[in-house]
Amino acid sequence: MDWNRLYELQFELDERIMQSLSKSRSEIYLDKVLALMVEVGELANETRCFKYWSQRAASSREIILEEYVDGVHFILSLGLDYDYRYNEHKLDLPRVQLLTEGFHLVYNRIEQFKQAPLESHYLQLMNAYLALGELLSFSTDEVVNAYLEKNEENHQRQEQGY
Repeated sequence: MDWNRLYELQFELDERIMQSLSKSRSEIYLDKVLALMVEVGELANETRCFKYWSQRAASSREIILEEYVDGVHFILSLGLDYDYRYNEHKLDLPRVQLLTEGFHLVYNRIEQFKQAPLESHYLQLMNAYLALGELLSFSTDEVVNAYLEKNEENHQRQEQGY
């Protein structure tokens, strides 16, 4: 995965959004963290992995992938805020076997980063999220292509005053 390219694309989108705001990056930090938590919740909801009481199937793979890359956008953006970068050399995914366990780990890592936005905590967050993507059986190419599509959609939304 070309992480530098994804960070560059996310930087362009973030800059476009920030130009329309009267706030600084530090002023929207908690909003961004909460947005990531909400996106992870939306992803969990589409997988239905925690809905032990329901017999309904998960949403389509495409919908789940779209929700997954929404989280990628916010994690990349948080990295940009602190000048942290993830790369393949730091790839050390935690081993989780159940989706529910993966979601709990991601939430734990988000909270850890929120409380202390250190580079090591950022990398642990990214690792946990990538491990979740592996549990969902997403390939690197699928994630990158879906990210590129969603990034373009997000730019179009900005043009339309989303």
